[in-house]
Amino acid sequence: MKKTAIYPGTFDPITNGHTDLVERAAKLFDHVIVAIAANTKKGPMLDLDLRIELARQVLGHLENVEVCGFSCLLTKFAEKRGANIIIRGLRAVSDFEYEFQLANMNRAQSPDIESVFLTPSEQYSFVSSTLIREIASLDGDVSKFVHPVVNAALKKHLG
Repeated sequence: MKKTAIYPGTFDPITNGHTDLVERAAKLFDHVIVAIAANTKKGPMLDLDLRIELARQVLGHLENVEVCGFSCLLTKFAEKRGANIIIRGLRAVSDFEYEFQLANMNRAQSPDIESVFLTPSEQYSFVSSTLIREIASLDGDVSKFVHPVVNAALKKHLG
């Protein structure tokens, strides 16, 4: 049976930490869907189409990875796509409580979907999209933490 996993998030923007997790997941599962949430409640800096395009460019080297957007309940999206695994990243112990709560809520909504937690390489354990946006918006250098196409897109967006 083909194992399809979904790695959901806003990816605003996609970071080297995200890429590291996708590369790890691509080795573990037959098909990985990077599902980029429209998530207008969070007020993303970059629009959905740009976030999808950047993720496709950054992850294009992985043959078993697909990037797409979604705007519905994650468990419904997973069921529609035939995925029974949700990948979540844990950078620090502080992430665990929230992720544990999400995993249990997802299981309550769809008992056949399992959550799998992956940790990034140590050099990415402190990298978050929130920090990247903040540093970039203050004209800081984020080139060590994002792919060059993402860095260029941030510079263009922030003008």
